Amino acid sequence: MIAGVTPVIPPGPFYLPHGEHTDPGGESVGEFEATPSTTGPWYADAQHMGPPSALLARALERLPASRPDGAPMRVARVTVEVLGMVPAGPVTVTAQVERPGRTIELLSATMRAGGRDVLRARAWRLAAGDTAAAARETVAPLPGPEEGTPRTALPDGWLPGFLDAVEWCWLDKAALDEPGPARAWIRMRVPLVDGEDPTPLQRLMVAADCANGVAAPLDVRDWLFVNTELSVHLHREPAGEWFGVDGATVVGPEGLGTCSATLFDTTGHTGRIAQALTVRAR
Repeated sequence: MIAGVTPVIPPGPFYLPHGEHTDPGGESVGEFEATPSTTGPWYADAQHMGPPSALLARALERLPASRPDGAPMRVARVTVEVLGMVPAGPVTVTAQVERPGRTIELLSATMRAGGRDVLRARAWRLAAGDTAAAARETVAPLPGPEEGTPRTALPDGWLPGFLDAVEWCWLDKAALDEPGPARAWIRMRVPLVDGEDPTPLQRLMVAADCANGVAAPLDVRDWLFVNTELSVHLHREPAGEWFGVDGATVVGPEGLGTCSATLFDTTGHTGRIAQALTVRAR
């Protein structure tokens, strides 16, 4: 908790587990209940894409690696395709290794809700090795969350749920609905799955999907700018609970836009994200 902020009793976890298993073909299957903590600021019955993206990443992380020697592998890229609105309530997540390999693996996961696929994810998982002597960094560190300003008040018309389930610490904006490029630190206040401690990758995925909101380019009361996917590239394993997003959005003249952001943990730069946006007047 940032100094000077009055503690608030957090909402419940994002998901309640209802059983997981691996079928004979090697596909993992999990049943979950998406709680009100997952719901976004616009619709009381639809999830913000951060929690379901993290739940897909969880399924990908838990897939056993193909390397017979048990040497570590790291997720280098995750892309989540948004096939439609993701309702709160029961969801099913399946995951499998599409392309096994000793040094490179392709993983996939799908979320189903209401009898249809709502999200699909694919990830590249690569063999880890010692490249410390060759490591290069060109991105300056982001000022830490302790240097930012916590924002807790919701703008008029924004619904509770997901926005209450994360801590927001802003380095630029004075309010959540202030347009423009911005930098913010984000930390989950609740577990992703009840009874579990989220991994850093799961925490990062929640923060990464907030980039479009952090870098909101237009007044949300007048415009919709919805991401159709989330692509996350990592050059090292993320760490910790706080994740920084330094984001900016470009809106084109034909209803398209792009959001890009640099991602940080409290030790430095860890990756980048990109989102394709559909933009239209409300």
